[in-house]
Amino acid sequence: MSNSGGSLTEKDMGHATGAAPNAHGPATGHYRGGYDPRNPMANIHAGDEPRLPAFGGEFQPGLWRPVEKRQFANPAPLGLSAFALTTFVLSAINLGTRGVNVPNIVVPLAFGYGGLVQLLAGMWEMVVGNTFGATALSSYGGFWIAWGLLLTPHWNILGDEGPYKTDAITSSDPMMYESAMGFFLTGWFIFTTILLLCTLRSTVMFFLLFFTLDLCFLMLACSHYSHSNGNTEMYHTLTKAGGGFGMVAAFLAWYNAFAGIADSSNSFFLIPVFHFPWSEKGREARLARAATRETRDSA
Repeated sequence: MSNSGGSLTEKDMGHATGAAPNAHGPATGHYRGGYDPRNPMANIHAGDEPRLPAFGGEFQPGLWRPVEKRQFANPAPLGLSAFALTTFVLSAINLGTRGVNVPNIVVPLAFGYGGLVQLLAGMWEMVVGNTFGATALSSYGGFWIAWGLLLTPHWNILGDEGPYKTDAITSSDPMMYESAMGFFLTGWFIFTTILLLCTLRSTVMFFLLFFTLDLCFLMLACSHYSHSNGNTEMYHTLTKAGGGFGMVAAFLAWYNAFAGIADSSNSFFLIPVFHFPWSEKGREARLARAATRETRDSA
C-alpha cells in the first residue's frame, strides 16, 4: 500500500473504493488550511472544498480527497484484520459453535492480535494524521486487552473467590458481576454509537461494520442484565444474538480490510464499498447519470 509501486496503485485504490482521482493537480497551492504534504492523511478541511466519502480500507470517514504520495503503508487493513479475527473467535463461542462455550481461547488473541497489533495500527493511524482511525483502532485494541484481563485466571476478576464473589457481595447480590459486565459493555455500545454517527456520510460497508458491532455490544450488554435479573433463557438468547451480530461485524471488517489491501498489483478483482446516495460520491453519480440521460435525449 505504499507508494513504492508508483501512482498506478493509488489510482487503482481510488477505483476500488470509489474515490475520484484528484483533478486539481498537486495539493500544494490549491488546498487551504495549512495542508502539509508530509502528512497526506491529515484531517484538514477549510473553505468550500467538499469531503469525499470514506472507503473501507482507509478507515477514514472524513477523507475528502484520495491519498497521494503516501510516505507510509496504510495501517487500516492490519487493524481491521486484527479486530476481525478476534471478534470472529469470540462470536463463534457466543453462538455456541460445536458446543464450545468457554471463551478463554480468546485470551491470547485478545492480548497479541486484537489487542497489541490493533493498538499499534491505531498509533500508526495517528502518525499518518487519521484521527478517526487512531481513535477507533486504538480504543478497540484497548478493549481486547481489557477483555483478555477479564478472562485471565490469574486476575480472577469475575471468577470464584474474586472481588464479586465475596460473602458480603453474594449475600446482597449474588449476580452483581453480571450487572458490572453490563456496565462494561454498555460503555462500549455508547462509544461505538459515536463512531457510527461519524460514518453516516461514508460508504455502506463502512457504516454496516459499525452498525453490526454496535448491535453486538447492545445484545451482549442486555444479556448480562437479563442474567442479573435471573432470566437465564433471555440471557442465552441475547448472547447468541450478540454472537450473530459479532460474526457479521467480523466478516465486514475483513471485507473492508480487503478493500484496502487489494489493487492491480496483487489482485485480479477489486471489491465495491457502495456509496450512500446522499454522500458526495453518490451525488456525483446521480449528476453523471442525469447528464448521460440529457445527452441521450438530445441526440
